Amino acid sequence: MKKFMDRDFMLNSETAVRLYENYAKDMPICDYHCHLSPKAMYEDKQFKNVAEILLGGDHYKWRYMRSCGVDEEYITGGKKWREKFEAFCACLQYAIGNPLYHWTHLELSRYFNINETVTAERAGSIYSAANKYIEDTGMSPSYLINNSNVAYVCTTDDPVDDLKYHKKIAEKGHIKAKVLPAFRPDAAINIEKSSFAPYIKRLSKAAGTEIKSFKDVVAALYLRIEYFHAAGCRVSDHALDKVPAFGGSAKKAFKKAIAGMPVSREDTEAYKAELLCALAAKYAEKGWVMQLHMSAMRNNNSVMFKKLGPDTGFDSIYDGEIAQNLSRLLDTMNENGALPKTILYTLNPKDNYVLGTMLGNFQSAGVKGRLQFGSGWWFNDQRDGMEAQLRALANLGALPNFVGMLTDSRSFLSYTRHEYFRRILCNLIGGWVENGEFPDDEKTLEKIVKDICFENAEKYFGFNK
Repeated sequence: MKKFMDRDFMLNSETAVRLYENYAKDMPICDYHCHLSPKAMYEDKQFKNVAEILLGGDHYKWRYMRSCGVDEEYITGGKKWREKFEAFCACLQYAIGNPLYHWTHLELSRYFNINETVTAERAGSIYSAANKYIEDTGMSPSYLINNSNVAYVCTTDDPVDDLKYHKKIAEKGHIKAKVLPAFRPDAAINIEKSSFAPYIKRLSKAAGTEIKSFKDVVAALYLRIEYFHAAGCRVSDHALDKVPAFGGSAKKAFKKAIAGMPVSREDTEAYKAELLCALAAKYAEKGWVMQLHMSAMRNNNSVMFKKLGPDTGFDSIYDGEIAQNLSRLLDTMNENGALPKTILYTLNPKDNYVLGTMLGNFQSAGVKGRLQFGSGWWFNDQRDGMEAQLRALANLGALPNFVGMLTDSRSFLSYTRHEYFRRILCNLIGGWVENGEFPDDEKTLEKIVKDICFENAEKYFGFNK
């Protein structure tokens, strides 16, 4: 029997251990998509207590606590941090099979030097020991980033953002990693929402141009792309919960939405599809990477949405079809000579082979892995989800060109998920070697592992240029 989470945790062969220890473990981290706060990074305040870092904003943990019947007062409510931490530990003690069990123990071990097994009885002593460690080290966002071997961090930023905190972070110089913005224009794309018309006014002000038509929206976003590019941005991100179809009228959709009139489904989708194509052309011109996150079904619990707002743990997987609309979208961009480097993510693992085969339709000479199948995302960033994504990519494409893991997190402790991913990666590759399915060629294996862990992402995004 293996010891719980020992040095060889999740590494089930000698080859897996060798690959992880020699090549994966100490590679830098390129966190090309996250939801960390630039303001928090700049202000760099010392954390008050371990619960604030461990539970604050972490909707993975909130969902689990709700599943255990914990009162919302101990999750997002007014209970004291110690009480919230104790409630979480009491639940986590029984989280067998849930990745939160491993993530939390990795977080406590790697950042607080606490290697005790979490139980309800130990919650108090763990809380005290972790808080003392915070005090002794002056633990802050910069401390956690600098001690995680992070080379690049890409936040998620609205086109109207002035990016002042990114500039201040660079000037302050307290974070070793490059902290770069990422362009997230969802508010300008989601024309069906009541917030659309007010947002267009904000976009108009930020871009310094009047917006009266669909063409004006494109022009304003182009101006903001130039602004973001000057600030070091090289990547965009889009939440395409449902992939839109062509067919309606983008111009008509904009006019109706601005006037406060209902917009048909066909026109709504046409607006989204045409705007995505227009943005893709600009991304391609600037050499950016476009990320498309698909198949999320958000804010399902209307009662809790009204109480807590979005991104609080009430989202799930959308089960609709994506292949035809995605193919049309990418093909239109390609016909226009304006398909940028693109990463496709699906929240529904049923579509792993849809994306795995879609990549091959639009790869091109001169760019290794121009289209990428993104890492197991959100509900899939656990062992089964990651392995399924890696196997699908290996079966259908070129796994050695994969740009690897990202955190997609609001927590400064989430860099341990790169360790989790790297252990899974090395175990999978090690298993193929041990089974005689791939040669034990050290030089080749070293390159594959290092490339997937870091090198591919750095080259693909061009952050080092």
